[in-house]
Amino acid sequence: MKTKERLQTTLDRLPYGPEGVPENQKVSKKLPEGVRSRELYEDIVRIAGPSFVELLLTQLTSMVDLMMVGSMGGAENLEMGTQALAAVGLTTQPKFLLMAAFVSMNTGVTALVARNRGRGDQEKANLVTRQGLLFTFWATVLMSILGVVFARPMVVFMGSTEETVTIWATQYLQIQMAGFLTMALTSTITASLRAVGDSKTCMVYNMIANGVNVFFNWLLIYGHWGLPEMGLNGAGLSTFTARLAATLVILRVVRHTRRYRPYAQGLRRRGSRALNWRIMSTSLPVMLQNGAEVLIWAFGAVVCGWYGKIELAAYQITNTMSQLGFMAYLSFGIALSIRVANKMGLRDYPGIHLSTRVGVSLNLCLAVVASLIFYFFSRQLLGAFTPDGAVVAVALTLILPLIAYQLFDAVQVTFSNAVRGTGIVWPLLTVSVLSYLIVGVPAMLGLARWAGLQCVGVYWSFVIMLMVAFAAYLHYFRAIMRRSERNR
Repeated sequence: MKTKERLQTTLDRLPYGPEGVPENQKVSKKLPEGVRSRELYEDIVRIAGPSFVELLLTQLTSMVDLMMVGSMGGAENLEMGTQALAAVGLTTQPKFLLMAAFVSMNTGVTALVARNRGRGDQEKANLVTRQGLLFTFWATVLMSILGVVFARPMVVFMGSTEETVTIWATQYLQIQMAGFLTMALTSTITASLRAVGDSKTCMVYNMIANGVNVFFNWLLIYGHWGLPEMGLNGAGLSTFTARLAATLVILRVVRHTRRYRPYAQGLRRRGSRALNWRIMSTSLPVMLQNGAEVLIWAFGAVVCGWYGKIELAAYQITNTMSQLGFMAYLSFGIALSIRVANKMGLRDYPGIHLSTRVGVSLNLCLAVVASLIFYFFSRQLLGAFTPDGAVVAVALTLILPLIAYQLFDAVQVTFSNAVRGTGIVWPLLTVSVLSYLIVGVPAMLGLARWAGLQCVGVYWSFVIMLMVAFAAYLHYFRAIMRRSERNR
């Protein structure tokens, strides 16, 4: 079976051909003749649909994971479940911070593979995948060692004051770090498959991994089928097992499926220094951007931890619930970044404008749906995480600001991915520093501590940050497009 030259969509029917827009023709943002609006939406949904299902199921699995952890001890021992939730909350942001290295590499790999596929350069797309895997391997080995060795200091730094919670969180984080390599390699391969438009394969093996995770949670957390009752450590081992299963499945697919044989063969070739620099220059700003975002959410956990483990547990379960919306926005954002990168390779600027407009519309619709779910079903969702009424009561106070930031989160995810797709990624770092550090930290401290709003103030500060991020990403996207259109 011959590998397709590049991803085909409705926008490929534009009359500009592989050379892009003629220099003497003004770039138009209007819908081309013969192309219906519905077709544009179908294109983005076709790319994003499997990713949407995959990320949604992954997040639902994380929610089930946390629900099982929160139910430890049952109604007879509410303290145990609250301690377990607080322990998970202390490990989440350090883990995400260490993940920033390979997550950013995946972003660079996705953009460069998609762009080279748009140009029909299969060999360079293969080399990008190879170099991305090599960087991910060595970076993840380093991050895993640091995570295992410094797990306890990181937990203490996050504000843990109770010894039982500190011990549980340290052990859980060490197990997570030990399985970091399998997750990292799978994520990089996933990024390459998405870049060529194959989200279905990613969806299938992630569904397998999610099923393994939930099943082993049931076995190891509660001690079924004669296995020991391991509690929070059982949840960590279940996640490790699921990641290993996903890695084995995807490696078999890439190595033995005819469609990906060219990629597997391409992994044996060496990349050039110029290619390495291109990957690093695309990924480094994203790495720093992700680091800034993780730091502000980690700082939010620290601030909530100042007021007690109940507030920290409430912050954790609300954050987990909020990911239902974020993962939906991200799936369509990833699809948009692939489409933009593909069109940048063709210098098809009208296609970029039209795709971005469709991406914004779709994510705004998803934000409305997420807001309605949080408004009408928040009590039921929060109650499923823990039987502790005190934790649920605090979490309910965070729902209003959670709903308020959905629209801004949706559009900032959309435009940040549009900027990534252009390949001009340094503005991502500028926006993150401005919105999350320069604006975000004072806003969080001001609302939470000085205004006395505590956890509620933390969440309202997120609304301010995301508003600033949206405005800045929109500005940079327009500036990049104006410059690209002038220099075509």
